Amino acid sequence: METDPIIRITDEKQINLPPEIQYQLQPGDQYRVTIKGNCIVLEKITQQNVDLDDFLQSLEQLEPDPNQPTLEEISEIVKDVRQQLWSNP
Repeated sequence: METDPIIRITDEKQINLPPEIQYQLQPGDQYRVTIKGNCIVLEKITQQNVDLDDFLQSLEQLEPDPNQPTLEEISEIVKDVRQQLWSNP
């Protein structure tokens, strides 16, 4: 019969996790903690929220891509693709 693992709190108010739980955790994992009555629920965060302002600021700090095509080159590529699509029934 399988039982739920028991977690103990130390005198320093730290949580001791049993090995079967530690095995499932990975460095860098993040969990949202919710308290519901006398329950503490840990929910793994699978996708980090991205702050748009931080993202745009970090984007501005990047160096320009030296291989980025010019507007004229992009226009030529689009023109070629359109011609290929229109010529094939």
